[in-house]
Amino acid sequence: MHPIYGGEKTPQELYDHLSQLDSGYTPEACAEYAEWIHDIKRLKQEHDAVILAHNYQRPEIFEVADFIGDSLELARQAKKVESDQVVFCGVHFMAETAKIVNPERTILLPDLKAGCSLAESITGEALAERKHELRRAYPDLQTICYVNTTADVKAECDACCTSSNAVQIVESLDTEHVLFVPDENLARYVQTQTTKTILSWEGNCYVHHQITPEHILSVRDNLPHVKVLVHPECREDVIQLADAVLSTSAMVRYAKDSPADEFLIVTECGLSDRLLLEIPEKKFYKSCQLCHYMKMITLDGVRDSLRAQRYEITLDEDIRVAAERAIDRMLELSA
Repeated sequence: MHPIYGGEKTPQELYDHLSQLDSGYTPEACAEYAEWIHDIKRLKQEHDAVILAHNYQRPEIFEVADFIGDSLELARQAKKVESDQVVFCGVHFMAETAKIVNPERTILLPDLKAGCSLAESITGEALAERKHELRRAYPDLQTICYVNTTADVKAECDACCTSSNAVQIVESLDTEHVLFVPDENLARYVQTQTTKTILSWEGNCYVHHQITPEHILSVRDNLPHVKVLVHPECREDVIQLADAVLSTSAMVRYAKDSPADEFLIVTECGLSDRLLLEIPEKKFYKSCQLCHYMKMITLDGVRDSLRAQRYEITLDEDIRVAAERAIDRMLELSA
């Protein structure tokens, strides 16, 4: 567990910690959170459970997480889990990924409504049809799917990728033609980094797609020295303004290692909160949007999921096995 979040804080300590974000945390709310955190830690021991949390989660969720990371780190961590249960504080496709790589474990998602607009832009059936059409023109075609996809889509792919390893995975394939699904913005970015031909799908993350150049320029006009860190799911005109194009965990590492002390974080707002808490000696400005799916995961939801043993992720075994091949290929190529 991260040292900033490890241990159990008193209500006052929790308030002192979270109120740094100036996000409406009150002493009364933090007292309630402290009670829920205590219950969750007890239930984790009772059920031999670990909690994996994505970087975009609510800051109070980090207090109960055993591991915090981006999609690639979480996939690797899920594969290593030895506890009986995993509670996934993220969205549905992430919990599915944990089940794909760790089928013998019980995987719980605190809220089944925590979906993903990008994952919903494609189905396995539609992808199978598109692959069939394209192979007439490109017999060497291989298909890469972003991890932000459902298990049936992963099952149709040669390999998965995440934002942190997409270019590496594409470059590692023994083909010149790659169907990259479903994020059109990430596909466009990968195309700028490779000589291979990238064929994309029409899909995007609504959170990143809504960020515009004007959001960045308004900050840069006032702070010309600020380092602009942009997620590759953003639009091309936004990426062109970046000092660095990085996955969420790479942004954390960049901010910690950089001699710069002021950064504009261009991704979902949860990452800025994590950075503000973990690197208080530096300044972080937001050019971001909230993912309402990620914010569906709450502390009381995590507690209730453990207490009632709900909502368990289940998968058809044939689909799971095929999807696992794509994930294993990603882990092998990005080792």
